[in-house]
Amino acid sequence: MTITNPYILAAIGTGFTFLMTALGAATIFLIRKEMKKGMQSAFLGFAAGVMIAASVWSLLIPSMEQAKELGIPEWLPAGGGFVLGGLFLLALDKALPHLHPGSDEPEGPKSSLKRTTMLVFAVTLHNIPEGMAVGLSFALSTSAGASTTLAAAVALAIGIGLQNFPEGAAISLPLYKEGCSRAKAFLYGALSGIVEPIAGIATVAIVGGATIAMPWLLSFAAGAMIYVVVEELIPEANLDAHSHAGTYGVMIGFLIMMIMDVALG
Repeated sequence: MTITNPYILAAIGTGFTFLMTALGAATIFLIRKEMKKGMQSAFLGFAAGVMIAASVWSLLIPSMEQAKELGIPEWLPAGGGFVLGGLFLLALDKALPHLHPGSDEPEGPKSSLKRTTMLVFAVTLHNIPEGMAVGLSFALSTSAGASTTLAAAVALAIGIGLQNFPEGAAISLPLYKEGCSRAKAFLYGALSGIVEPIAGIATVAIVGGATIAMPWLLSFAAGAMIYVVVEELIPEANLDAHSHAGTYGVMIGFLIMMIMDVALG
């Protein structure tokens, strides 16, 4: 039986990415020592590379193709949504107190929240645009004459899931270091990814039957993802000035995501 309900498909796609975050967080039960800086840089770079490639092939190009089909200037929703997505993440970055793994200084407004809570908030910010992207891709694949196929949506979910695995570990390990038990570190690390199904399904609900909103939301998700990449992932991946691990990670992540998207799209 073929599933054509966009909500069910979005739930399946984002449920997979959430599961990968949880599996990554579960490595806290296997790893006894802190993750090496080189490996952490490589994982962060890999996530950045996947998100850059996904923003172009899975979001911006389909956004322009959708706009063309609707008779709208292709640059308008692609550029406008991209800017709005970046501004949205900037607003969240300023409004939500959060602490990035490896950092001693919290960002956002002053807060009495625990460091562990702010660590979870930091990763949650990353996951909002990822959930939107996967949910929208699966929803778009169900429309007639869609520019995004189901195979391309699956490729995007796999790519995001692959980079979510080390991301789950990158949050659970610092939480354990901050004094959480292994069980709590796993729970918080896993729950940091629950926002992806929420964001994905909510975005599909917002689109509903309003086809004209689709190109704007696709580019919105792209802008939000690129904001995360430039503001956080790439700088954090290059904290060690004498290592190229972050750069290698970006190149490998971009290459894998690009090949999957082009081959399956």
